[in-house]
Amino acid sequence: MTETSLARYPSAQRLDVVETLHGHSLADPYRWLEDPSDDRTERWSQAQDKLGRARLDDLPGRDQLAAELTRLLSTGSVSVPVWRAGRAFFIRRVPDGEHAVLLVRESAADGSVTERELIDVMALDPSGLTTLDSWVPSTEGDRLAYQLSVGGDEESLLHVMDVRTGEVLDGPIDRCRYSPIAWLPGGQAFCYVRRLPADEVPEGEQHFHRRVYGHRVGADPGEDVLVHGEGLDPTNDYGVHCSVDGRWLLVDASAGTAPRDSIWIADLHGSGELVAVLTDSDAVRATAWVARDGRLYLLTTLDAPRWRLCVADPARPTPEHWEELVAEDPDSVLGGVRWLEDPNGGGPSLVLERTRHAVAELHRHAVSDGSHQGTIPLPGTGSLAGLSTVDELTPTGAGQVWIGWTDFLTPPCVYRYDAGSATTDLLEAAPGAAELPPLHTQQVQFRSADGETVRMFVVAPTATPDRPRPAMLTGYGGFGLSREPAYSAAALAWVSAGGVWALASLRGGSEEGEEWHRAGMRERKGNVFDDFHAAAESLVAQGWTTDEQLAITGGSNGGLLVGAALTQQPSRYRAVFCSAPLLDMVRYELFSLGRTWNDEYGTAGDPTELGWLLSYSPYHHVRADTAYPAVLFAVFESDARVDPMHARKMCASLQHATTADPATAPVLIRREVDVGHAVRSVSRTVSLAVDQLAFLAHHTGLALH
Repeated sequence: MTETSLARYPSAQRLDVVETLHGHSLADPYRWLEDPSDDRTERWSQAQDKLGRARLDDLPGRDQLAAELTRLLSTGSVSVPVWRAGRAFFIRRVPDGEHAVLLVRESAADGSVTERELIDVMALDPSGLTTLDSWVPSTEGDRLAYQLSVGGDEESLLHVMDVRTGEVLDGPIDRCRYSPIAWLPGGQAFCYVRRLPADEVPEGEQHFHRRVYGHRVGADPGEDVLVHGEGLDPTNDYGVHCSVDGRWLLVDASAGTAPRDSIWIADLHGSGELVAVLTDSDAVRATAWVARDGRLYLLTTLDAPRWRLCVADPARPTPEHWEELVAEDPDSVLGGVRWLEDPNGGGPSLVLERTRHAVAELHRHAVSDGSHQGTIPLPGTGSLAGLSTVDELTPTGAGQVWIGWTDFLTPPCVYRYDAGSATTDLLEAAPGAAELPPLHTQQVQFRSADGETVRMFVVAPTATPDRPRPAMLTGYGGFGLSREPAYSAAALAWVSAGGVWALASLRGGSEEGEEWHRAGMRERKGNVFDDFHAAAESLVAQGWTTDEQLAITGGSNGGLLVGAALTQQPSRYRAVFCSAPLLDMVRYELFSLGRTWNDEYGTAGDPTELGWLLSYSPYHHVRADTAYPAVLFAVFESDARVDPMHARKMCASLQHATTADPATAPVLIRREVDVGHAVRSVSRTVSLAVDQLAFLAHHTGLALH
């Protein structure tokens, strides 16, 4: 890079920092950018803000994009109801709503139905920075535990509301980030998860050290009863579940995101002692609950990487006593179970959620012996956005299943299946409407570098390629998370403008079960990047696009994906959007929640595993005198999951190394200071998407009208 072109980027001092780790000499010239409080970091960030804003604001088509995205998001959304004693709790976002509102629907004695708002975060905070992180009604439906956080930090404060009056009965209780709630009968008490105070844990471990507590509504949380967690792995995340009769308490745990679960069960009508069902040494995934028939149900990967359903006596809960109720299916992944009463008083059944190559299915099975009773019709090729049936205390609705539904063209809506007529009908569409031009969706197959068959969804203006078009390819490939068909305003805006949008089902996810996940983690992480490159090759080979028209995009672990892709094959991709990414894989464990991910990636503390990380760590694969594509990083200073230092260091490194002209292939970073990794308001979603799409469109030749 010439001195003239280098001067177009803000100055970033390159320090002679070299660390020797397990015999590897690792240069880290931008380590100073890890510290957000360093004056140099703040000056650099402000200069990058100024550069990035000027370049992004100058891109063509921004006004058209903003209008189109706003129109596509004006559909709003609605969720399936959660039933408690005849009350239906659900969320709905109206067409002009910044956030969804939590409502309750009730039936009066005269048969009339009313809806009431329970929580509208915009009424609580008109800035839009407060989010409703979770909510759980009590068994009787008269109380609601809910959690709020501000500014994207996800540091939830727990409250309890009287559903009848809206009065806040308890809270705020702090340190409840990601806390599940298990109500006990009567609504006077619940079990929940809370972190220890920061001054009671070692320095640098404030994100960890969770415990399960028992809490009485209105009591001082400092007096809560410790239920579980003392002396166990400090990175454990816990779940809690209580049977409706209040007899059985289940606690589960996993060390961070490790794909192995521990489960304990206690008889609260007996000794109350937690007894181990599974331990992490069993190295399997499982979730467990006690259902209406008093049996312990276990959804597990034990001897079944695509999951199976087992049952046991809660008093004899260990694996040697499990009985298989529904076997593993060799071609689909079992994902959830709901209890369905027969409206005619016959035997109940189970509704099982499955995905077949990331496409949702619903099946009915007999409770008695697990025999297959048929399928529940669904609207098409899409995914479930929720599933519910009535609880034991709801007097009506037996035989009905509420199905949250979305696909590439349909915003989240609710269908209802009636077992009596065996029909599925639209119950509540998203409250708004957005007319779409003719679009075509399909799922295609291709081969990865090692011959593995990988699938990809393609959304395009035509059913088959008519000419090479600007294309946007995305994926995730990590943590056993499945990317399934879902409504995306950004994707639809891209395709409506004439582009092609593609979603690859990469190894590392769970689209094909736990083996698919494990084939893309740790020493096999390279398979994920190979799959992604092969997806790009397939789009070009089929005639959908060309290398010069191909953009890639990903966030979080997907940011790592596109970071690795652009450093491995910089000439294949024309433009890159990299959001909230992991990029320095040598030091990722030292920041935020990083150490909870070492089962997924490996640890730099082990010489062998460091080798895995160094084989692809994007920050360590930036090469001088290389023409890199146009890159836009997006970071969020309140991100409590992935530290913004990753993108800062990578941005500085690419700006220094690239030989591409900043005028035609710039490396930019976009920063927001008061939002985080997850939920954001609609207006902020539009603002981010406008920058993303305008940047990618400009550099791939997509004309925005």
